[in-house]
Amino acid sequence: MSELSAPAVSRSENMRRLLALALGSIGVVYGDIGTSPLYAFREALRPVAHDGVTDVEIIGLISLMIWSLTIIVTIKYVLFLLRADNDGEGGTLSLLALLMKTATGHRAALFFMGIAGAALFIGDAMITPALSVLSAVEGLKLVTPALSEYVLPIAVVILVVLFAVQSHGTGAVSSFFGPITLVWFVVMGAIGLVHIADDLSIFAAFNPLYAATFMINEGFVGIVVLGAVFLTVTGAEALYADLGHFGRRPIQWAWFSVVFPALTLNYLGQGAFILHYPQAMSDPFFLMFPKWALLPVVILATAATIIASQAVITGAFSLARQAIHLGFLPRMAIFHTSETHTGQIYLPSVNSLLMFGVLALVFLFGSSEALATAYGISVTGAMVVTSFLAFEFLRVRWNWSAFAAATALLPLFALEFTFLGANLLKIRDGGYVPIMIAATFIVIMWTWKRGTEILHAKTRHIEVPLATFIKSIERKSEHAPVSVPGTAIFLTSDPDSTPAALLHNLKHNHVLHQQNFILTVRTANTPRVPKEERVSVRQLSERFTLLEMKFGFMETQNISQALGLFRKSGIKFDIMSTSFYLGRRKLVPDAESGMPHWQDRLFIALANAAIDPSDYFRLPTNRVVELGSQVII
Repeated sequence: MSELSAPAVSRSENMRRLLALALGSIGVVYGDIGTSPLYAFREALRPVAHDGVTDVEIIGLISLMIWSLTIIVTIKYVLFLLRADNDGEGGTLSLLALLMKTATGHRAALFFMGIAGAALFIGDAMITPALSVLSAVEGLKLVTPALSEYVLPIAVVILVVLFAVQSHGTGAVSSFFGPITLVWFVVMGAIGLVHIADDLSIFAAFNPLYAATFMINEGFVGIVVLGAVFLTVTGAEALYADLGHFGRRPIQWAWFSVVFPALTLNYLGQGAFILHYPQAMSDPFFLMFPKWALLPVVILATAATIIASQAVITGAFSLARQAIHLGFLPRMAIFHTSETHTGQIYLPSVNSLLMFGVLALVFLFGSSEALATAYGISVTGAMVVTSFLAFEFLRVRWNWSAFAAATALLPLFALEFTFLGANLLKIRDGGYVPIMIAATFIVIMWTWKRGTEILHAKTRHIEVPLATFIKSIERKSEHAPVSVPGTAIFLTSDPDSTPAALLHNLKHNHVLHQQNFILTVRTANTPRVPKEERVSVRQLSERFTLLEMKFGFMETQNISQALGLFRKSGIKFDIMSTSFYLGRRKLVPDAESGMPHWQDRLFIALANAAIDPSDYFRLPTNRVVELGSQVII
């Protein structure tokens, strides 16, 4: 009997774990897309409402929304992209790192697509909190018009508090994310189900011919409407970006069992409600609720939008860490806010930048209606980039022919480019904002990558080959440096060249430690590196040893902690008798560096703003020695 019950118990435990992860994904992964019903249908109605809206137009709009959710979210992200993972991790940069392993002649194109997708996501991370929180708080105007003038201050206070608590971590609060968002989806689905009875003809929206007819009949206005319809799928990128946090199956379960049905019911309910009460077009979501339920729903909606904003902010932190480790951004301070969840991190620089951007957008646009015009471009752009990378994934990783991959993705490209074109029409009305944000970050990441390559190439010309240096230093002569007890570790990015700090130490102090280790830290194109593959050792001579540490792009590069792994190789470090030598460079712009003068200045500013290497690599502060040099770039 016990033999039969063991598999049953195991299945029960696995199911409980699956359900727990699915519940967590509802709060984190689907928070953004779950707040779209607050404003998506309302904004889609505006372009066609000036001369009255017909029943066929309303059914056509709802059909567009349902089929957008089906094609883009369900088919592209839930069923396909969740399988295009990099050792379990998802997201634009994760997929880029995977493809760069096998890229040959088109690495530059992949690189620019990757940083464009990352930059567009940062723009999304600024607009989402501003739009979501504003749209929720604006529900107070329906509770009582007297609160209208307080909407903006309340939204600002909520956003300031949201960013202020980031440094404390979200571990304690995140346990409530799933249940609160689950209640939000249940409430949304329930009110939609209630109002479907207002006009059962809304079920015709399941027929895609209504969507096609709407586009054909509306002409140019239909293209404008698509920009608002796209608001229904904003947040879909989070499905892919948070793959590593929850796994494919929990995210898929949450979508098919809760999120997709609730969204579909709510949009159908809003459509039926407007068919029956056309005068409610000003705010169909909140007006569906009875007067007594408005305040509780506004509070619940505000909680849901805060959770959605938190999910986007957390995603921005993770993306920035990946970009740093992949060499797209300078080193920044990264703090872990949980002892058990490595994904819960806090980057003060990114947090401050996001808060400034979000508050600037709130004051600049002032309302969710105005801000909705700026939304969409960054999200559609990111989706198009992901589709291009998906084409490369199918071709290279799944060994599809270029024709088969293009044929499979052609309908998706056609739909997404149509959405992108529709959103580009809103450039004059605020759409320029996400383009400017994305362009700024593309320039920053391109400048940093290009600048570090030029710097590396220039320093290579003046560096001494390590093998040559060791031979010369170990020759017995009267000019040999003084040998001092202890251990020295010299950090370098190029293990074949003598570290500048080692040369400067000999030049100025004329001493050499008994044991000298040349340490190189590398970032793999995988999210994590197993501990048994973390370190490697190569003995160069009696006094010189080459060490290498390898970390994944999702890991913290903690050198002090990783040094303990060398014990298996017979090397034991006593921190109190070990000195870490770092080279510090003062960069001077050069008119012939290969980059324009303004880009030289930007690179130097980024380099100066980078966190101190001793803090980034978690080195003991009282054992670090920094030796400087001047480099013209």
